[in-house]
Amino acid sequence: MNSALFLLYLLNLAYIGLLPRIFFKRGKFHWLWWLTAAPFFVCAIILTACFTGYLTPWPFLSEWLRDCLAVLASASSLCLISYTLGTHRSRLALWHQKDEPESLVTYGAYRYIRHPFYTAFLLALLGALLLAPHPGTLGTFLYGFLILNYTASREERFLSESTFGEQYHEYRKRTGRSLPWFM
Repeated sequence: MNSALFLLYLLNLAYIGLLPRIFFKRGKFHWLWWLTAAPFFVCAIILTACFTGYLTPWPFLSEWLRDCLAVLASASSLCLISYTLGTHRSRLALWHQKDEPESLVTYGAYRYIRHPFYTAFLLALLGALLLAPHPGTLGTFLYGFLILNYTASREERFLSESTFGEQYHEYRKRTGRSLPWFM
């Protein structure tokens, strides 16, 4: 594994890990938050084990192609996180907190997808899988997909029941959850 790519992925995962401190409102990290954050911690451990030779990635595609796709996924993740951060005028509640939203954000990254942070997180996990194809990175990607989808559905249910419920329903009709073309 290329050491520059390994560092890129550790920085990508660290950026995700710092979001609760640099962007989100202060809150309590209860058990659902930890379950949602778990694949990112585990992914960093698995990538480190692959980089140091304790784990051996599967021989999947050519290393050059895997590295190119992994860079694309990480760069997309980092850009989408930054674009989404720049979209907000105020801090958001931490995941799994029942905080009444101050407004409904439908511009910036949210113009195209309802959960750009989660999409960026999945891109990071997908890129890690491409960088080090191993049962562990596959597991973190699949678990991350399931838990982030669950979290997104909980948040959507909460927003639908908030004061912005009708506006949110209309917004859902024109945007995809994680990809613009999948409603």
